[in-house]
Amino acid sequence: MYCQVFLRNGTVYVPTMGKMGKGFYRAIEPVAVVSAWNGEALHQALRATITRGNPDVPMLSRREWPAPVVLKYAGVKTWSAFERGMLPWSIEEEAGRFQIVGKRKRSDGTWKNDLEQTITFPAGAVVDDVIERMIAIVQVAARSIRT
Repeated sequence: MYCQVFLRNGTVYVPTMGKMGKGFYRAIEPVAVVSAWNGEALHQALRATITRGNPDVPMLSRREWPAPVVLKYAGVKTWSAFERGMLPWSIEEEAGRFQIVGKRKRSDGTWKNDLEQTITFPAGAVVDDVIERMIAIVQVAARSIRT
């Protein structure tokens, strides 16, 4: 399972991640849009998205890809506009083990997993614990951006 979480201007965007083939993902509808400060709504949105999982979607060539689905929810026209002030994470689960992975922007403008922001949960961790930790991370980040 792979789930992306974006924080931008105090709002959290959680798109459904469709799986193309063997390991490539792209954001699709539905997209949850929740205030970073509404912990209960954020918990419900993350839980619903994780429960939905990664539905199969058609493999597309690069030129067939539509604009990122989150743009319309953020009210911006381009990915570069969305990226300004945006912080991304992923929640990943493989073989019953969860990770929250923070991202860091590289000098070439691409995003890379940041080992210093990676939290690996012990085997048997429950999804609600992972979600609560993700909410805490998002709220601390939102607070630090706001101040």
